[in-house]
Amino acid sequence: MHLSIRQRFDRVGVVLSGLCLVHCLASIAILAAFGFGGELLAPEFHKWGLAVALIVAAVAIGWGAIEHRRAGPFVVAMTGLTFMGGALAAPHGFFEAVLTIIGVVLVSIGHIVNMRCSRA
Repeated sequence: MHLSIRQRFDRVGVVLSGLCLVHCLASIAILAAFGFGGELLAPEFHKWGLAVALIVAAVAIGWGAIEHRRAGPFVVAMTGLTFMGGALAAPHGFFEAVLTIIGVVLVSIGHIVNMRCSRA
């Protein structure tokens, strides 16, 4: 099976979203269980994660929208990126993690829908 560059970006987006989700959940669990690990929740880490997510989504979702002419994947992914951006403005802690988790799930769904629209 030959994958286009755009399809590869979608897959990278899904994997990165999954890793972000694991990072958020693991950080919360470690912090709650052991009282350390707060550096894993550092805002700088999230700023870079959002920057990478924006680039990957812009390429994959934007390119996909041009190819298949469907707005759904774009709307879902951009909503997710908005939640992720909002998390950076939220106070550091649980609320920030919840916003980030909602965001990465939506971005991942946007990438998955984008891949499916390209096959139709």
